[in-house]
Formats: sequence, C-alpha cells, structure tokens
Amino acid sequence: MEYLMASLQALRLGGLMVYPLFAMGVLVVAILLDRTFVNMRYCGLPGQIVDIAETYGFQWELLQDRMASLARRSFYRRFFQVILDNRSNPAWWVESRAVDEAQLIEQALNRGLWILETIVTAAPLVGLVGTIIGMMESFKLIGTGGLVNPTGITGGVAQALIATTLGIVIALIALFSFNFFSHIHANTMDKMERLGTRLIDRLRIDEGNRGGA
Repeated sequence: MEYLMASLQALRLGGLMVYPLFAMGVLVVAILLDRTFVNMRYCGLPGQIVDIAETYGFQWELLQDRMASLARRSFYRRFFQVILDNRSNPAWWVESRAVDEAQLIEQALNRGLWILETIVTAAPLVGLVGTIIGMMESFKLIGTGGLVNPTGITGGVAQALIATTLGIVIALIALFSFNFFSHIHANTMDKMERLGTRLIDRLRIDEGNRGGA
C-alpha cells in the first residue's frame, strides 16, 4: 500500500505531461487485452482440421462437420466457409472470393495495432516535452533574484525524470506488444493462405473430374 501511494505521489510530481502519458498507457493496456482475447478466441485451429485439409482427396462433408467445433466468429471458420459455400463455382472465382475474405480478416486481426505503433513513437516524445518543462522550471528558479531554491530545483528535475521514464516504459510495452501480435497475425495469415491453397487445389481436382466424366 505504501509503495502504491509513493508511486501515485511520484506521478503527481511528473507534471502536466503525465496525463497524456497516462491516457496512452490506458490505450496500450486496452489494446493488449483486446488483442489477447481475439487471438485466444478466434485464431485457434484444431489439428484435425489441418490434417483434413492436408489430405489428398478429402471429403468436403467431413471438413464441414469438423468446422462446427470452431467458434462462430473464428477467422478460420469465416475463411473456410467462403470456400465451402462457393465450391460449386469455378476455382478461379472461389479463389477470388477467398482472397477478399482473407483481406477482411487481416484488417480485423490488425485492428488497433496502428495505435500501438503510434504510441511507440509518441510516448517518448511526450516524455521529452515533460523533461524540457521540468528543466525549464529548474532554470527559472535558479535565475529568480539570483537565488537558488534547492527544493524547487529538485522538484523540477524530478518532474523531468518521471515524465521521461514513464514515456519510455509505455513505449517499450507498446513496442513489444506490437511486435508480438504482428508476429502472431503474420503466422495466422500464412497458415490460412497455405490451407486455402490446399482447398482450392481440391476444387481444381473436382473440376478436372467433372470435365473428364
């Protein structure tokens, strides 16, 4: 409890720039929680579905049954369902619709990440502004009447250091979060593209069988 009170007191000493930095910190935490939930809830793919898609000449009905285990808003279910719903159409047409759906899914995956990317750059700069303001306060005290106020100088320096530290910490959290989720989303899209190619290949096999019949 004492540590928490000391931390709050330190933040109050950080000056005006602490407030926008605090808002950035709240945004980072909110996006972090949101993306974590989305990835855990909608990016999972059971190995059984992967095995079916990777099998030559798999049955479409079997894939449809296994997809029932996925969440209704699962990104993989959305993607596969576009192919399943249109598999009676030419493969090139289905592939075009699958690409469109994949682009929408990628946008949904990356929603909010641009805010993290912006905060990575903005937070240290806002902290730097707080540093400049704190140092200006210190210099102003030194020049007042030719007298030095040690307490005032210390407060100005503390304000500068707190703002700088807070800005860097927020930027680091945003940077690691951005890189982490970008890596996960890239892997998700790569897997989706690979499995989508397998399904389109299956459609082309069906087209060839119908043409030769």
